[in-house]
Amino acid sequence: MRYVQLRAFHHVAVCGGFSRAAEALGLTQPAISDQVRKLEERYDVILFNRNKKQVTLTQTGQHLLTITRRFFEIENQASELLSESLALRSGSMRIIADSAHHLLHILGRFRQNYPGIDVSVHSGNSQEVTTRLYNYEADIGVLGEVPRGSDFETIKLNSTPLIAFAAKGQAVSGKQSMPLCELLKQPLVLRERGSKTRQKLEEAAAERGLPLTAAIEAEGREAVREIVATGAGVGIVSAAEFSQHMNLVPIRIADCEILMEEALICLRERAGGKLVRAFLEIAKAESPPEHYPAAVRSGIDASRTLPGTGR
Repeated sequence: MRYVQLRAFHHVAVCGGFSRAAEALGLTQPAISDQVRKLEERYDVILFNRNKKQVTLTQTGQHLLTITRRFFEIENQASELLSESLALRSGSMRIIADSAHHLLHILGRFRQNYPGIDVSVHSGNSQEVTTRLYNYEADIGVLGEVPRGSDFETIKLNSTPLIAFAAKGQAVSGKQSMPLCELLKQPLVLRERGSKTRQKLEEAAAERGLPLTAAIEAEGREAVREIVATGAGVGIVSAAEFSQHMNLVPIRIADCEILMEEALICLRERAGGKLVRAFLEIAKAESPPEHYPAAVRSGIDASRTLPGTGR
């Protein structure tokens, strides 16, 4: 097996086509196609389903991609080790978070320490976070739970309760708190399936034998907030992520505490990379901020806001 053939296969798979792989590697498309063809012929396998519009992996190709992701990640770590003096002066860090709010204090310190590193932050629900980490499409993830199993290196960021929120002027907005059974009778504006916020609420309702129906389903936290602000329904969010908004008021869930445990995670096999390790060390050193005051647990204060949320 030739290295250039394996590299050509890997880039076609991760880039989504022969032209994009050729561009990424600085080669011609015929050269990439020839290398992949020779690899397939050498082992008498088909790695890609080819048609005029798109290239997709065969089952064998999918299995091989799982291996080459690890292979080229190890190669990258070896390169970092051999060029240690350069590793933290340039490069990129890819982050996917269900809410970037929980990372702000870490990002600030990371940028101060490593100003030459390009950082990109993308949003996604908890399911998308883990999928992109497993696919090596992100280096660091933030999601609304501490994951089980041994695949991930994990740092717990905080633990905050879910609250409801509604637009001012709505009948329900006059309530500082309400029991879960009453809350679930409201027209709920919920995030898409795969959201940990929604999953936590569904689990709490199921434990109590309560029906739960979404009046409106919206993709993303900001979309939920904007819809609720029009008076179309009641939203659910963790107290740490409640945005102070002139038209929104928080409502405490009176008879149960549904906790969201936000965690910073990365694949354990990638935790040894220079950039990832540097980010994790800063995260561990930074004390978790106080995202919500004691008033959240004992009752919403007279101002009906959650100070310190910053979002």
